[in-house]
Amino acid sequence: MISAGDFRNGITIEMDNNIFQIIEFQHVKPGKGAAFVRTKLKNIKSGGVVEKTFRPTEKCPQARIDRKDMQYLYSDGDLFYFMDVENYDQIALNADSIGDALKFVKENEMCKVCSHNGNVFAVEPPLFVELEITETEPGFKGDTATGATKPAVVETGATVYVPLFVDQGDHIKIDTRTGEYLSRV
Repeated sequence: MISAGDFRNGITIEMDNNIFQIIEFQHVKPGKGAAFVRTKLKNIKSGGVVEKTFRPTEKCPQARIDRKDMQYLYSDGDLFYFMDVENYDQIALNADSIGDALKFVKENEMCKVCSHNGNVFAVEPPLFVELEITETEPGFKGDTATGATKPAVVETGATVYVPLFVDQGDHIKIDTRTGEYLSRV
């Protein structure tokens, strides 16, 4: 159990048969009346964000989230297959539980599979990936000063906006949290 006075960003709690992660918290002590804690909570399973206030003495059970490194093997229709590299156990996850987390991940790359009480609810891709550009408009020499971008399709099929000087066949580094181009490799 964790009291509301001890809330910090990133802590996961169980409430109303759901798991919430604290995105933002603020201890408020008004001039008149009792102090309270204002929070923004993200429902980990559905992705929705709610705001809730707690008294500082209220207690919530802390949720234990297991993150396990697993290798993404392949997709077969709506199922995505992952393998535990320690004991070679394989699990299949449906597209609903994965969402668009794998749009920058190639086969045979390592991911973190998040579960609560044995139920998998999310997949976290690596923070940065290196991918090859398979389709984009040709670039021109000297197009570096304006900061303009153009769409490019990478080898996983996702579209990324890249600077004008990047060509088809170039390898680029992408931040998977934001989907932004970082650099050429």
